[in-house]
Amino acid sequence: MNYLIIEGYKDAAEKFSEESGLHSTVDLGSIEERMQIRFAIQNGDIKAAIERVNDLNPDLLDTDPRLYFHLQQQQLIELIRQGKAEEALEFAQEELAPHGEEHPELLRELERTMALLAFDNVVSVSANSGGGHMSPLADLLDFAHRQKTANELNAALLAAHSQPKEPKLPALLQLLAWTQDQLDRKATYPRINNIIEAVLEEPGTAAGTPAAATTAAATAGGSNNSNSLSTTTTSRP
Repeated sequence: MNYLIIEGYKDAAEKFSEESGLHSTVDLGSIEERMQIRFAIQNGDIKAAIERVNDLNPDLLDTDPRLYFHLQQQQLIELIRQGKAEEALEFAQEELAPHGEEHPELLRELERTMALLAFDNVVSVSANSGGGHMSPLADLLDFAHRQKTANELNAALLAAHSQPKEPKLPALLQLLAWTQDQLDRKATYPRINNIIEAVLEEPGTAAGTPAAATTAAATAGGSNNSNSLSTTTTSRP
């Protein structure tokens, strides 16, 4: 339930609550509001995301200047991506420059973003250069940068409502993989070979390398929590 709520899987959380008889203290309706904000950022509509945040929690961005800077930085990136150089420059001067003056540690991030304006075609920034090397600015234009901003905002919204910022499931899977790996070196014991079914099996009943399979599943669970629910959603959230 914890994983489903934090990662925003409202329908799955409601179904799990219904079938398991567990009831969350969190208003499941609030999940939809957070996900609309996340989707707006993932689609590059940062202005809409900021408006939704202000409607949901008017004080959040005022009390978290770093988060607000990152949202505006992403908005600047989207303007540059669309080729709106003059609008981007004006936006940076009016909105981002004051953040840099108040918080000098943010200046480096602003300078990297402004460097995108030096390119006539920002698409070339994210492509390999002639020497086969990626531009040092390529990460700013990658979808993962939008995702990073969305995750930061999602965590802040959760914290503002006294909810955990990170799901427990990935850490538990990693702990399971590590524990079984340590036990494999010292003893023979019933272990979980299939992380999806989560059934204890006697030694020698599963083919292949179960430790590797369990570790891979645990790693996958912790590497990208927000992209998809994968098979973990339908098994044991």
